[in-house]
Amino acid sequence: MTAGTRTSPSAHRVALAGLVGTTIEWYDFFIYGTAAALVFAPQFFPGASPVTGAIAALSTYAVGFVARPLGGAVMGHFGDRIGRRSMLVLSLLIMGVGTALIGILPTYASIGIAAPILLVVLRFAQGLGVGGEWGGATLLALEHAPPHRRVVYSSFPQLGLPLGVVLASLVFLLTRLALSEAGFAAWGWRIPFLASAVLVAFGLVLRLKLDESPEFRRVSAAQQVRHAPLAEVLRAPRVLLPASGLNLIGSGLGNVVLVFTLSYVAAEQLVPASAMLAISIGTALAWAAAITVSAVLAERYGRRTLLIVGSGLLTVWAFPYFWLLGTGSVAASTLACAVAGIGIGVATGPYGAFLTEAYPVAVRYSGSSVAYAIGGVLGGALSPIVATVLYGATGAATAVSAYLVFLGLLTLLCVVTLRSPHPAVAPATATRQLEGNSS
Repeated sequence: MTAGTRTSPSAHRVALAGLVGTTIEWYDFFIYGTAAALVFAPQFFPGASPVTGAIAALSTYAVGFVARPLGGAVMGHFGDRIGRRSMLVLSLLIMGVGTALIGILPTYASIGIAAPILLVVLRFAQGLGVGGEWGGATLLALEHAPPHRRVVYSSFPQLGLPLGVVLASLVFLLTRLALSEAGFAAWGWRIPFLASAVLVAFGLVLRLKLDESPEFRRVSAAQQVRHAPLAEVLRAPRVLLPASGLNLIGSGLGNVVLVFTLSYVAAEQLVPASAMLAISIGTALAWAAAITVSAVLAERYGRRTLLIVGSGLLTVWAFPYFWLLGTGSVAASTLACAVAGIGIGVATGPYGAFLTEAYPVAVRYSGSSVAYAIGGVLGGALSPIVATVLYGATGAATAVSAYLVFLGLLTLLCVVTLRSPHPAVAPATATRQLEGNSS
């Protein structure tokens, strides 16, 4: 069977393993965000004012995003040189170990200033792991898929993010309901982190059985492997800059929904925390369903079209989102978050294929991972912090909405600017196109 001409059992297995692996990694990544919004301020930053403590806790959350470009660069380099599969195994190990250690980390009351320092170090390790995860999982799925199904197959790792959110929110919700508020704050928050060890072991078993990407094997057999793939990526800013901005609004509003909203509704006494965790689960399910529908539609109507529709919806929704939350109604809050989740899903469905196909196979892991991670820093990492600062300074969410609109407009500009070569472009031809873009 010629690689890429028809769907193989290997392609199905790779897509499923990518879904499971990314779900586990994003579960690890987002249980931190939930804990940062709910308990980390008093546990690791006692004595600070509520706003200062919240900003400090969310800043440690942002460290994971800051580490993602480094993880993407390092794992992208070796993923382009020795293969995608080995880097996926490594990324899951790094994430799993870092998450489990957070689960047993002593608090400030036990070891003083060493506690927040170690928390930052472990969060950095999480960022390194997830920085190499997305690119590798997306590429394995994309490069195993037949040409007419590349968007759908590459969307499977994208599903891991909302499903990881569902898993993280569900575990936190059940833990919170099973314990008293004091018990949850004292030790119950550790349970979701420690449970990660079991999930990581399962994910490793799946990943060790995967085949290497046929497109990478072809590049390797033709001796077209690059010695410095990241350098080639950096020499093509006309690709890297818009590629890094494709998901600013999706990542930005997504992290406002998942992280900032928890502290916002608590401060305004709008919706109980348990209700918001339940809403987060429903939002992530709507997000996952929209990814699947969007990927199927993108195969027919084009990747760029669906990216514009999704990003445009999120930009328009920035103000209604907070208006609905401000009512204090659970139903209105559910609607606000659900529409946001659908918009993120629509923009996310074709995102993996559109971004990775902007780079030739020989530098694809480096290019897509670094662009994805940079976008995560500028969108996801900063948005909860900026939202907290703007809300603390103004006492209203209007400024946060305006900030999100700004991210949305930047995203739309990047979507219409990026040239993403057709997936049928041969590696050598695509490489010449990339080099031409850098001139």
